[in-house]
Amino acid sequence: MKTPTFLLPVATAGVLVLTLSACGGGGGGGGTSAGSDAENGLDGRGPITYVQGKDNSNVVRPLIEKWNAAHPDQKVTFKEQTDQADQQHDDLVQHLQAKDSTSYDVMSVDLVWTAEFAAKGWLQPLKDKMAVDTSAMLKPTVDGATYKGILYAAPQSSDGGILYYRKDLVPTAPKTWDEMMGMCSIAKANNIGCYAGQFSKYEGLTVNASEAINSAGGSVLDKDGKPSLNTDAAKAGLGNLAKAYADGNIPKEAITYKEEESRQAFQSGKLLFLRNWPYVYNLATTEGSSAVKDKLGMAALPGKDGPGASSLGGHNTAVSVYSKNKATALDFIKFLTTDETQKFFATQGSLAPVLGALYDDKDLVAKLPYLPVLKTSIENAVPRPVTPFYPAVTKAIQENAYSAIKGEKPVDAALSDMQKSIESASAGQ
Repeated sequence: MKTPTFLLPVATAGVLVLTLSACGGGGGGGGTSAGSDAENGLDGRGPITYVQGKDNSNVVRPLIEKWNAAHPDQKVTFKEQTDQADQQHDDLVQHLQAKDSTSYDVMSVDLVWTAEFAAKGWLQPLKDKMAVDTSAMLKPTVDGATYKGILYAAPQSSDGGILYYRKDLVPTAPKTWDEMMGMCSIAKANNIGCYAGQFSKYEGLTVNASEAINSAGGSVLDKDGKPSLNTDAAKAGLGNLAKAYADGNIPKEAITYKEEESRQAFQSGKLLFLRNWPYVYNLATTEGSSAVKDKLGMAALPGKDGPGASSLGGHNTAVSVYSKNKATALDFIKFLTTDETQKFFATQGSLAPVLGALYDDKDLVAKLPYLPVLKTSIENAVPRPVTPFYPAVTKAIQENAYSAIKGEKPVDAALSDMQKSIESASAGQ
């Protein structure tokens, strides 16, 4: 079965970005060049182009048709990219470097690209006459669209990690990591694995390792964007994964798991606990082969003393600084964040809303019962490291976290090497 694009919005969104240079060329510091609003396109109205990855769930085309019917003089053309994140990124970089002013007005930008593009001066700051009202949005989604205190994109869809569990074997979900590890005896008694996430050496491991560190009270980067990995909290977080793997509480085969491998293991009844995204709910409860169809529990990720810190997922919508019709572009991105549009994203594409009130909408919750749990996840979520050097940062996290979990490198050494690699990447740019 081919996984729809909405299913894996976080970990796949940066999977192959690792090989891309983080900050070569570009214009530095965001903002428009000196000149009048007219010269900078702030007052411009007319046709625009919206660029996004493959629309497998058919959410974009109906919305654009609706917009165009109401705005015949400001029509939107949809430029559909591939479903490969690295190709999407390359495509955007190519056109933004070329200062394309005709065919890349509004763009869907993965969370981890926002800081990179903003630092290069490619995104129109959403302030002053370009301001977007974010007061109804979940705060982590706004933080994920902000760079150096300035909003550079409008949150469009969000996502957060979920703990799936076998409620026939564990009636009450664990609230802390230690509590969950204490329940692994139940898994052993039933001859199944205890816990898995996404531990293969790819973007999903950055997500899982960051969650482990953040949930233990640490952080990959401090508030100034500097690595902060030589701490007791970071050691405890990454150490939790390494110890669980060494103890067998994380099955040995889980070191190869990405989203789908881990889902299939849980769905076939081979795991007690699984960390994954909300898309698992629909498949695990509807596919005929699912062994957990009527045994599926969902909870927030466990942390040190309560809910853990999920890695924030989702996409933002940004306006190119080179667009000549920014007034239309602004109205279009506002249209993508209305209650009606956000409900359509959720019901048609299983995309998590960015508007907090929708998680308490009774009709929506009836259709998507995981929303209350997902809201807790997103409210406690932390964006993956916000840095213009993200490709180098995620590579450092993956390589060293993988070595630490497998026991090839002590946790202390892995974190020290991670710290040095991130420092080197930042200094070299």
